[in-house]
Amino acid sequence: QQQSLAMQLLKLVLNCLNFDFIGNSADESADDLCTVQIPANWKTIFLEPETLDLFFDLYHSLPPMLSQLALSCLVQFASTRRSLFSNPERAKYLGNLMKGVKQILENPQGLYDPGNYHEFCRFLARLKTNYQLGELVVVKDYPEVVQLIANFTITSLQHWEFAPNSVHYLLNLWQRMVASVPFVKTAEPHLLDTYAPEITKAYITSRLECVPVVIRDGLEDPLDDTATVFQQLEQLCTVSRCEYEKTCTLLVQLFDQNAQNYQKLLHSPSRNPLEITVQEGRLAWLVYFVGSFVGGRLTYTSTDEHDAMDGELSCRVFQLIPLMDAQLPQSSNEKVELAILWFLDQFRKTYVGDQLQHTSKVYARMSEVLGITDDNHVLETFMTKIVTNLKYRGRCEPVISRTLQFLNDLSTHFSLTLATYSLLKKLVKIEAVKFMLQNHTSKHFPFLHIGDNYSLSDLRCRTGFYTALTRLLMVDLGEDEDEFENFMLPLTVAFESVTQIFSSSFDQEEAKRMLIGLARDLRGIAFALNTKTSYTMLFDWIYPVYISVLQRAVELWYRDPACTTPILKLMAEFMQNRSQRLNFDVSSPNGILLFREASKMICTYGNQILSLGTLSKDQVYPLKLKGISICYSALKSALCGNYVSFGVFKLYGDNHFDNVLQAFVKMLLSVSHSDLLQYRKLSQSYYPLLECLTQDHMSFITSLEPHVLIYILTSISEGLTAVDTVISSSCCASLDYIVSYLFKHLAKEGKKTLRCQEISQDGQRLLRFMQQNPEVLQQMMSILMNTIIFEDCRNQWSVSRPLLGLILLNEKYFSELRATLITSQPENKHEVLDQCFRNLMEGVEQNLLVKNRDK
Repeated sequence: QQQSLAMQLLKLVLNCLNFDFIGNSADESADDLCTVQIPANWKTIFLEPETLDLFFDLYHSLPPMLSQLALSCLVQFASTRRSLFSNPERAKYLGNLMKGVKQILENPQGLYDPGNYHEFCRFLARLKTNYQLGELVVVKDYPEVVQLIANFTITSLQHWEFAPNSVHYLLNLWQRMVASVPFVKTAEPHLLDTYAPEITKAYITSRLECVPVVIRDGLEDPLDDTATVFQQLEQLCTVSRCEYEKTCTLLVQLFDQNAQNYQKLLHSPSRNPLEITVQEGRLAWLVYFVGSFVGGRLTYTSTDEHDAMDGELSCRVFQLIPLMDAQLPQSSNEKVELAILWFLDQFRKTYVGDQLQHTSKVYARMSEVLGITDDNHVLETFMTKIVTNLKYRGRCEPVISRTLQFLNDLSTHFSLTLATYSLLKKLVKIEAVKFMLQNHTSKHFPFLHIGDNYSLSDLRCRTGFYTALTRLLMVDLGEDEDEFENFMLPLTVAFESVTQIFSSSFDQEEAKRMLIGLARDLRGIAFALNTKTSYTMLFDWIYPVYISVLQRAVELWYRDPACTTPILKLMAEFMQNRSQRLNFDVSSPNGILLFREASKMICTYGNQILSLGTLSKDQVYPLKLKGISICYSALKSALCGNYVSFGVFKLYGDNHFDNVLQAFVKMLLSVSHSDLLQYRKLSQSYYPLLECLTQDHMSFITSLEPHVLIYILTSISEGLTAVDTVISSSCCASLDYIVSYLFKHLAKEGKKTLRCQEISQDGQRLLRFMQQNPEVLQQMMSILMNTIIFEDCRNQWSVSRPLLGLILLNEKYFSELRATLITSQPENKHEVLDQCFRNLMEGVEQNLLVKNRDK
């Protein structure tokens, strides 16, 4: 009974300490809310030493289930806001916390329970989050406590399999302590130069020692959880920079020893595969360590000696690369390859393409050992490695995808600024890059081959590959159409093959596979072509012959999203007027031709997809809604792209524009309102498209049948309360355009000149509809008013735009709504809310929407 009472009391205390006193925490589950905003009148309780002593005593005397709650309370006590105390009071309070830490670590029996252990690690991390290193070092027992914490951390790291999620907090503590060293002004020693290298050493050696255990016992490999590994390495690299010489000496020694053992095993006649795997696992860890330490270089604390040590470490990895590649294509270790790519990326970020490299000592040692004297040589090494991976590791999806990510990073990193553009120039002079630009076929790069057993994830990486290649091509392309034709040759050959297959009694599967690959390749190319000249070359290449092949494919295989999705995404990419690349010359009809092709494809797909009938819940998104969302996205890009004059279509009797708008309506009516908001990609393409239509094509909106208008207005009404502010803001904008259109029409009605009567048929139609269905706009006004008054409205400006128009169009309803809202409140708030409404309309003149909207 006592235990049950103690548990409820501790939970009550914890909930009090967890309370969000100032209402600033959006996510209560997050652990980064590190300050508890304790009310000032609780201060006396917190200053009594007995309060903290009570919870430390409870921890020591209660069973684990309850002692864990006592520690959770202490975590919050350690997070009390600093401003609650004066400086002497804060020092005294911190002293009591440190005394408690010392007692726990001197009697560590309770920490064998994983729950207690985890809460204690959180407690330690909070100490440094809330207190400065300068405050910690002047506490009386600091030297003993920091030694106890260091020993506790080392023991924890050595037992890597016990509560791995708690290590984050311990490393966080040491990371913050070491990062604070340059800012400590007190005379007392912080002792981190003694303990930080020990922590780094414990982490490194424990991870190397876990490798044989993991392989031998078939345990879960920590290296497989890359997110956790990268997070811990980021924390460790700060700790490692304290007494960096010791860290580097240790790493060099371990790397040499393991690399020598590995070479011996490779050359031994017996070649024990288990031993080789263990050695490769250790090398993978060591490469990750080198990568993170090199990547952790900070400009303001680094010295020439540190850069020279980075060079010493980097040499080892650059020497390991040819040793691993020499075993290809027979054997290849995925973990080592991923670690090497991580290292290369960290080295790129730190030592390539910056002014830094001209003075950096990192290249001094590398030039002695490897002949790598500057970043030119490093870029050559990068590109050779990329080509080797793409050539020989085509079946290893993680390595291919990471290699392509690295290639992409290289091509974008250097095109960002003029200073680094020269490096991109250097990059395209490298033989490996020239080879890729001239030989991007499956013969040289097997991952481009689409065999019978292809998987879609293999094909996805093609887009990234071609984006990077095209960026490299663009460096020296200029207006050289011949060079562009040469680059496109493999794709030309593939398209010709598909065209031939289509014209004969064809093998559907082969043609489909080729087209999926082509669509992905072309999308990568189109994404990278951001100038008018280069984009025009691509348009001339694909139009009209090859684009008709894509149209035919959509018509034939509309049931197969694996085929239609890449083709529709390609069309959506074509429609994007990024960097004004689609602003063709005045004499060119290309903009209209492109829109007509998009219109044909959207209409074909829309009509075909509707013939599928009702689909089950698990099939409706992949088979139908995903394709519809891409069509809407393409149409939105076309309508907002500013490269087509849509009035021209009607003028010359061309029905492509009308057709695509009708296809939009048909597809829309086949989707339920709940699906519109449930599937994020669909809502994020539908609502911005609707915004475009209401902004520039109100004549189309007014011509819709009443049931379609009801559907659209209901979708806006439901979208107003969407959690995603992009969607709710789009709905507000669409509503504003509709309301403004109505208001403008009403103003013209009042003038009653002959000319106004003739041009306002569209407006009359919409006005009649609204008079027959007044509840539609009234409901939206009610939603907006409720959002503003009762909810945490994150996009007030957007919400304000349609509000005045709604009020002026529905003044009687607004008065009723105002009365209802006021009476729904407690009596003492009636006057306040009434005054708010008066303030809202103060100085607003009737019938002047545009002038008064901002007011």
